Amino acid sequence: MRRTVFNEDHEAFRETLRAFIEAEVVPVHDEWFAAGQVPREFYYKLAELGLFGINVPEEFGGAGLDTHKFEAVQYEETARAGVSFGGSGVHVLLALPYIKMLATDEQKKRYLEKFVSAEEMWALAMTEPGTGSDLAGMKTTAKLSEDGTHYVLNGSKTFITGGVHADRVIVCARTAAPTAEDRRFGISLFAVDTKSEGYSIGRKLDKLGLKTSDTAELAFVDVKVPVEDLLGEENKGFYYLGSNLPSERWGIAYGAYAQAKAAVRFAKEYVQDRTVFGKTVASFQNTKFELAACQAEVDAAEAVVDRALEALDAGELTAAEAASAKLFTTEVAHRVIDKCLQLHGGYGFMNEYPIARLYADNRVNRIYGGTSEVMKMIIAKDMGL
Repeated sequence: MRRTVFNEDHEAFRETLRAFIEAEVVPVHDEWFAAGQVPREFYYKLAELGLFGINVPEEFGGAGLDTHKFEAVQYEETARAGVSFGGSGVHVLLALPYIKMLATDEQKKRYLEKFVSAEEMWALAMTEPGTGSDLAGMKTTAKLSEDGTHYVLNGSKTFITGGVHADRVIVCARTAAPTAEDRRFGISLFAVDTKSEGYSIGRKLDKLGLKTSDTAELAFVDVKVPVEDLLGEENKGFYYLGSNLPSERWGIAYGAYAQAKAAVRFAKEYVQDRTVFGKTVASFQNTKFELAACQAEVDAAEAVVDRALEALDAGELTAAEAASAKLFTTEVAHRVIDKCLQLHGGYGFMNEYPIARLYADNRVNRIYGGTSEVMKMIIAKDMGL
């Protein structure tokens, strides 16, 4: 079936991005994998390519577009090549929407030009040890000083993607106690400068997958955050977070689809080249049937993410629709990648093969951005159950 979500501009971008990946990423990606992160300098190359400014208004150095389709192309091309751009996805997909939605004109002037140029890389810090998906249960606090010039931030965060390289982090913290009627009340968002005294990076976490993406623990001990770095209104942070979750979950859904599509490509190439019992693995009926079933699942996932992409760009993607897309495509990717690894035999278990890394990277898709179980709760509630 012919896809209709992309036009000539997107395809031209795809060609440019593919060439960039082949020249700048593929030759050194094994080094990044071993190091557990990409070099900070790499983000300047992404900025020069224009990746950080696509959805930033022109007056701040961006292209002024309002679409996620270029991000979709990036998901496809990185997965196709079996590489990663590290934690840079958080910079654009997670942090930028909050800046655009909540920042004042004065804040946008301070933040966005540095955002586009990669002078300041951003991350988002929501999750805390012991709270997981229960954001309303967070313990990190931000108390307004007596003179009203700054907040004093105390607490900790974990699983923060991009946390090692980040120059600013959007930190969620309690500025008021929850009420009896609403335990979500009292959370605020702050654009915290990581050079602030009392701000520290704990462990760079050793993950099962996503090895080139720096993920860290963060700690705050009496960190002074100027009132000028409060994003939006006090105590409304939980509702701001909720408004951006559909786009975050779309991103995970699309990334999972792109991984499944890449897995089929890797497996197809492998079985056509690999010979056993005097025949290519591709010539066996079981191989054909397994890959055909995988392709059918990828086709279905493609239809789901394309529909969600169009709805997201139109501003019409609901929380339940995003949850449904994430649930479906991450489960599809889980099945497809597992089957494609199986077709590699023992070599599928070796990290030198992209299918092995893809298998490990994919597992988190059913956990972060809300677990599959949380997605089912959202969908069931929307069904009136």
